[in-house]
Amino acid sequence: MTDSSAWRPLADRMRPRSPAEVVGQPHLLGPAKPLSGLLAADPLHSAILWGPPGTGKTTLARLVAHAGDAGFIALSAVMSGVKDIRQAVEKAKESMAVDGSRTILFLDEVHRFNKAQQDAFLPWVEDGTLIFIGATTENPSFELNNALLSRARVYVLKALATSDISTLLERALTDQDRGLRGAVRCQPEQLEQLALAADGDARRGLNLLELAAGLAETAELPEITAEIVAEVATGSMRRFDRGGDVFYDQISALHKAVRGSDPDAALYWFARMLDGGCDPLYVARRMVRMASEDIGNADPRALRITLDAWETYDRLGSPEGELALAQALVFMASAAKSNAVYEAYGAAVSDARELGSREVPERLRNAPTRLAKAMGHGKGYRYAHAEPGGFAAGESYFPDDMDERQYYQPVAAGLEIQIGEKLAALRKANQLARKKSTSK
Repeated sequence: MTDSSAWRPLADRMRPRSPAEVVGQPHLLGPAKPLSGLLAADPLHSAILWGPPGTGKTTLARLVAHAGDAGFIALSAVMSGVKDIRQAVEKAKESMAVDGSRTILFLDEVHRFNKAQQDAFLPWVEDGTLIFIGATTENPSFELNNALLSRARVYVLKALATSDISTLLERALTDQDRGLRGAVRCQPEQLEQLALAADGDARRGLNLLELAAGLAETAELPEITAEIVAEVATGSMRRFDRGGDVFYDQISALHKAVRGSDPDAALYWFARMLDGGCDPLYVARRMVRMASEDIGNADPRALRITLDAWETYDRLGSPEGELALAQALVFMASAAKSNAVYEAYGAAVSDARELGSREVPERLRNAPTRLAKAMGHGKGYRYAHAEPGGFAAGESYFPDDMDERQYYQPVAAGLEIQIGEKLAALRKANQLARKKSTSK
């Protein structure tokens, strides 16, 4: 490596200088692939690069600018504001006036800009003063203005495969200009372990390699050993963003595994979330929801078991209490499933909102005072406990001007089999009683 670049991190020095050096993203790069046209500046257009950290978003933006012989202004939404955008616009105008060249404004972490900040550069994108390329780890549909989205094509980048990162690490080990120049040896097994620890993030992989090389250089025969790899990779968290897309994708996968009766997958996603730093109490709250939404009356024990697991975690904390949450997850995933109450409640809420303020029938009204009784409140009410079988056959508890509903439809699973049989018998008794009443 040259002296002028000695202070730069390995990940920055090894940034690809041409599309041929870019690894990964086969769905976007290569002949007739979506990003190929942009990298060839044919045509040059605004774009949003959405993907996890270390997948090449900044690199691709720089390569686009180089291919289009365009100026390149890089800003970070974390450090920049509207003032910086205005300065970029002025520079772009100057370049266009001097030699007609276009300017790419690259805005890293564009999702950190609020609506007003995004609106600040929209007119200049619209009139062609700027070619906008934004990079984000968050779903652009949720984080960016519709007006901005409509003027930029979204490209979705994926986490790099372990083999892709291994290729980058091998390149960095031997590169005579920008890399480690073969000064440190590393066996394929150790290189793969570093690539695995990178967890799809090229920048992280190169940083780990640089750390490992630094430790190895102190030895008589510089070599990255298994012990060194274990030391630098210790505590390396997997991808998890505590509130962003990865967070919600993983809790979604956990919920669906429970719903799909797969205890093993449920345990895997639970472990992944904890490994990434998720608060176990968040998972506990979601588990209580799962118990009602997906198991319901098919096995009512699930609700109590999840609450008990939550309380156990409260008392024991981590890591002891996490086992109780895992136990509850396995129980729920293995239990009979029913979303009948979830569906019934949703339908009832819809009717309550849409059918207006229907009056409570007088027979069902409370009559705590003489005046209320004199007004007929409670008159004609049939006390169910005094009826045969504890059931007032033929009675209706809906408003008189509303057709009866059967929101709750038990499924043929677990306890709901018995519940369904009982409700079917009661509904049949209602029909017979009403038929007799109308025939008199």
